[in-house]
Amino acid sequence: MTHTPARSHLTLGAGGEFDAIRAMLRVWGGQATGIGDDAAVMPLPEGESLVASTDASFEHVHFRREWLTPREIGARAAAAALSDLAAMAATPVGLLLALGVPAAWRIELDALAHGVGEVAAAALCPIVGGNVSRAGELSLTITVLGTSPHPLERSGARAGDALYVTGLLGGPGAALDALLRGATPRDVERARFASPRPRIAEGRWLAEHGARAAIDVSDGLVADAGHLAAASDVQVVLDLAALPCVEGIAPESAASSGEEYELLVAFPSDERPDTEEFRARFGIPLTAVGRVTAGRGVSLEGRSDRVDLPPGHDHLT
Repeated sequence: MTHTPARSHLTLGAGGEFDAIRAMLRVWGGQATGIGDDAAVMPLPEGESLVASTDASFEHVHFRREWLTPREIGARAAAAALSDLAAMAATPVGLLLALGVPAAWRIELDALAHGVGEVAAAALCPIVGGNVSRAGELSLTITVLGTSPHPLERSGARAGDALYVTGLLGGPGAALDALLRGATPRDVERARFASPRPRIAEGRWLAEHGARAAIDVSDGLVADAGHLAAASDVQVVLDLAALPCVEGIAPESAASSGEEYELLVAFPSDERPDTEEFRARFGIPLTAVGRVTAGRGVSLEGRSDRVDLPPGHDHLT
């Protein structure tokens, strides 16, 4: 695995913005590298492509202060961004954090930084830059950079492929439903909502073992299967009865649960992954959930009287 060489920080000038950066650097320690210049400089391994993604988390859109601790808010924002690298089977080489901070949140900078730092550290991803600005509501915009010799893309699925999903589904959706009702989620549901884990190592393993298309489940399994189908110009057939669900959650609910950050991957029919090896290595299941056929869109098998496909998350509604 390739790591970005550590670079010394530049001496920062005076001012509130730079005081905030210094405070976060004390939290991150040696995990942050080369902070203080106008841009980050990172070498790329020979023969690999740069993989980049940006994800934003806004107060009252992606989270509410009464639902999550500041540490959890930072961790979720980092996990959401890094999950995009996982879906591309990329090795992280850098994370940039742009913070919009209201006055009421300034005392929480250390906790937010701890959350971002913990998830980045687990993914072996250095923090290489960013920005801090005053804002009306808290926002965390995270850009992640990675490298891969053969990035997985959404457009690689072909008719005849088998579809697999990592982990268990339904926890974040159930937790969000409970929170919106003013109820307390079950511990297992809240843990999946508050502390998602980007499947970085899992994505690389899947690519190394023959996967040829992937997408992370952020908008809901059915919705993201639809994105994969559209990009590959195929039809995705999902078997509801086969979905790996958190205990007590119905497959129909699991199919629409967003912010899972699990991976949906397509394998050629003659190159199926060893699901027992995957579980032994990563401690989570890898479950066959459907197939790819000629056609377009998403079709569900194993549903009862449902007429419409379960909706996914729409970032503009």
